[in-house]
Amino acid sequence: MFTSPDPTAIRIVQTEFTQKKVYMLTIVMYHYVRDLTRSRYPAIKARDTAKFAGQLDYIAKHYVVVSLAEVYAAIRGEKTLPQNACVLSFDDGFIDHYITVFPRLQQRGWTGCFFPAALPAFEHAVLDVHKIHFILAATKEPQCLVRRVFELLTPYRGDHDLPADEVLYEKLAKPSRFDPAEIVFLKSVLQRDLPEVVRTEIVDTLFCECVSEHETAFAKELYMDIEQMQLMARLGMEFGGHGFKHIWLTSLSEEEQTEEINKSLELLRLIYQRPVREWAISYPYGDYNQVTVKLLLRYNCMLGLTTVVGLVPTLSSPFELARLDTNDLPCSNET
Repeated sequence: MFTSPDPTAIRIVQTEFTQKKVYMLTIVMYHYVRDLTRSRYPAIKARDTAKFAGQLDYIAKHYVVVSLAEVYAAIRGEKTLPQNACVLSFDDGFIDHYITVFPRLQQRGWTGCFFPAALPAFEHAVLDVHKIHFILAATKEPQCLVRRVFELLTPYRGDHDLPADEVLYEKLAKPSRFDPAEIVFLKSVLQRDLPEVVRTEIVDTLFCECVSEHETAFAKELYMDIEQMQLMARLGMEFGGHGFKHIWLTSLSEEEQTEEINKSLELLRLIYQRPVREWAISYPYGDYNQVTVKLLLRYNCMLGLTTVVGLVPTLSSPFELARLDTNDLPCSNET
């Protein structure tokens, strides 16, 4: 977990009032939002469209939706947020956000905050993290997929110091808040716990076997393009950074983290069609460290969104803001 830097190093003006004011800001985190009954991948972990609409009704009843611009102003001590302020954040840049989310927010006069990764927008490539999601969604028997991963690992053992299959499984197969042990193992081993070259090649093989041999076409269906994001920005939606390759930032050198941030800013400049003076980041995987925050301050970033589950009682630590998952809120305004 990141430890806040010395306040004297923070260039953002945080008044005594801002630091002490209790806001209980609620930031809700979304990823896929789609009609699962019509999806080719109904097992993908998504917020179903009908339930999303119900959740928006619930939010309208209990919260006041605010923009990132209003949060920036509160950080500077220029504005007081409502006690029941709520920010709606949407990670990864999925086409769902253009087709399903955008029109529903517009109808309500709300601002949504969108955090696309830059690689899909620039190169029409599918991020490894999403390849894994669709591999899992296309797999009916996770244990079969576990065995296939071990088969694919075998050729790499001569060149890499890899734990034995049973050791690797025992270490990583721990049930989580949303996933059983087998799925946690598969996500862990394919996202982080193997050498990058090994896991990338295995993910590519599995994606071709289980999902699609046509990555570019799949990417164009999965993600928003720059023109769609430009339209959303012109009509009042906000955009922030989510890295280039959606990679664990703490695994990178300072130079590599700088490159991730610069690519994020390059995408934001294209979306807004102007230089970006104030912006926010949603850390990929919620992962960051002191190097990350130092660089964000250098590039005039205003705040960072984590995946820590919770509310935001004050804005005195703007680079470690907690969020609620969509699953943490009811999907009906009758609650």
